[in-house]
Amino acid sequence: MDTDQQRPQLYLITPPVFDPGSFPDQLAAVLDAQPVACLRLALATRDEDELSRAADALREVAHARDVALVIERHVLLAARLGLDGVHLTEAGRGYRAARAELGDDAIVGAFCAASRHDGLTVAEAGADYVSFGPVSGALGDGTTAPLELFQWWSEMIEIPVVAEGGLTPELLPALAEACDFLGFGDEIWSEDDPAAALNRLVALY
Repeated sequence: MDTDQQRPQLYLITPPVFDPGSFPDQLAAVLDAQPVACLRLALATRDEDELSRAADALREVAHARDVALVIERHVLLAARLGLDGVHLTEAGRGYRAARAELGDDAIVGAFCAASRHDGLTVAEAGADYVSFGPVSGALGDGTTAPLELFQWWSEMIEIPVVAEGGLTPELLPALAEACDFLGFGDEIWSEDDPAAALNRLVALY
C-alpha cells in the first residue's frame, strides 16, 4: 500500500454479506472504474468455509488488477488463503501476534475508532496503516472521528491513515486533504451502480 501525498488512494471495504457467485463481477466493474490500492474482505460471518469461499472468489479479481486483498480479523485465514494481510478491528489488539504469524511483508492494519492514543500505540508497534471512523452517522456508540484527528495525524505521523464510515459528499474534500486513503464501503455498495457511485464520489475531490 503505497501512499500518494497529493491525492488519497482508494481503499474498498466489501459489504458484510454478499453472493460470492455474483459479487466478483460487480467488484470487477468497480475496480476497473477507478484505481484501487486495497480491498478489505469484511464479511459479518465467522464461518471459515464461507470466508474461504468469499476470499477465493475475490482474490483472482483483486490480484489480476494489482489490488491488495486483506481480510478482517482472521489472521490464520489470511496466511492459509494466500491473502496480502489482515485488518484488525479492535484498536490493534493482537497486532504482535498477527505480525509474527504473517511476517514483515504482509499488510497489518488496525481500526482505532476515534482514539488518537490507540492509533499511536499501534503505529508505534509497526502497523502498516491506521484507520479512524466513522466520520459521520450514528454508528456504534455514536462517537465519530473528527476531521481534526486526521489533520493532526497527517501533520505529525508518518504511518498512513484511512478514513472510513460515513464518507459523505460534504466531508470528502476536507478529508481528502488530510488522509492517505479513503475507505469506501456502503457509500457505493448501497447504490444500484457501485462503479458509477464511486466515480461520482472521486470526482468530488
